[in-house]
Amino acid sequence: MTVLGAVLVAVGAFYELVGALGLLKLPGFFLRLHAATMSCIGGSVLSLIGTALLALGLEEMGTQRLYVAGTCIVSAVIILLLAPSGSHSLAKAAYTANAAPKEPLEYDALREKLRGE
Repeated sequence: MTVLGAVLVAVGAFYELVGALGLLKLPGFFLRLHAATMSCIGGSVLSLIGTALLALGLEEMGTQRLYVAGTCIVSAVIILLLAPSGSHSLAKAAYTANAAPKEPLEYDALREKLRGE
């Protein structure tokens, strides 16, 4: 359990690193928002699940390990549910307010829906 937890924490750290590079290198708001959301979901959720497994593997902690593991699992589920909806809300608000350029967009279904086409 400890080895699997350490592997999940390492994979989560890799997701965070790739997301940080995506924030620095990707052009445009929407692509950067995608990188931030993917690093949040991949990095945070995997790291929290790995930390829960690490806590469950440490028997020296006694009953405190169950509290740490439970908190990590609940936090991971909350992030897994709220991060995509939050990024969708940000993207839709930026789109409707014309706050971000839409240059790499090839097909705009929302504009067609708003026009009634």
